[in-house]
Amino acid sequence: MPRMKARFLSSFAVFSALAACGGSPPAPAHEATSTTSMTAPAKTAAAQKVSDTPEPADTDGKIKWALAGAQRSDADRARDKYRHPLETLEFFGLKDDMTVIELWPGGGWYTEILAPVLRDKGKLVVTTFDVAKGGDAAEREKQYEAMLSASPGIYDKVVKQELAPPDTFTLGPDNSADMVLTFRNYHNWIKGKYADKVVLAAFKVLKPGGVFGIVDHRANPGDDKSKASDTGYVKEDLLVEAVQMAGFRLDAKSEINANPKDDKNHPGGVWALPPVYRNGATDHAKYEAIGESDRMTLRFVKPK
Repeated sequence: MPRMKARFLSSFAVFSALAACGGSPPAPAHEATSTTSMTAPAKTAAAQKVSDTPEPADTDGKIKWALAGAQRSDADRARDKYRHPLETLEFFGLKDDMTVIELWPGGGWYTEILAPVLRDKGKLVVTTFDVAKGGDAAEREKQYEAMLSASPGIYDKVVKQELAPPDTFTLGPDNSADMVLTFRNYHNWIKGKYADKVVLAAFKVLKPGGVFGIVDHRANPGDDKSKASDTGYVKEDLLVEAVQMAGFRLDAKSEINANPKDDKNHPGGVWALPPVYRNGATDHAKYEAIGESDRMTLRFVKPK
């Protein structure tokens, strides 16, 4: 595991450099450690199907069925207490017959849940990086593709759509999706200076009445907004204002993913917390006790 952490820290540095120079955007730093020490193909090789139990008929049952599925590792399950996937997807209003776009799925933590739920009646579209540009983002894309390819019984219907700033900001045909979801990506968009373009792309692709669901690390109200790209924490009021300027309406907010133990004052920003532990052994027990970051969970709607 120490070697794996070292590889991650090296990868993070590359991602930060890419964002700073306007190259391919960084994948969410938290996603990089959502898998076990196995490679992506090894992780899913035995998961050709979600479960031997029958697939439930209702969406709520399907989410629970997917959460218990063989495609998820023990390390992934251990993070449920911080990410609350069932409650989060219920809050966003996920239905199994929707066309859903997951923006930059990272290591595929939410893909493992969304793909089985949507496979038969709906459609899951995931945005990908431009592999031709090379670099760590391309390598991450290859690992994600290997995960999908290893379990065709689960992921064979997942559709890929390239979203590769600064060149590509198209998510699909206008008014074609029911829901766009993003988990801990907005702070990366701020760092890349294209948050407004990604939000506008989400607005265009959604049908009238469609949902834009956002989860991200939440800054304290008095924090300096310019620190978002360095700390990973985003001011909620500014995010809401920016998204509504694109035409969305804030429909609801939830404290599902809140963590009052997180004071947001960590050397190394949000990445000091688990599972990254950017500061190594320094204050490790303290950060372990805090847990993962305090997060806002926001549901926006495209007006009809």
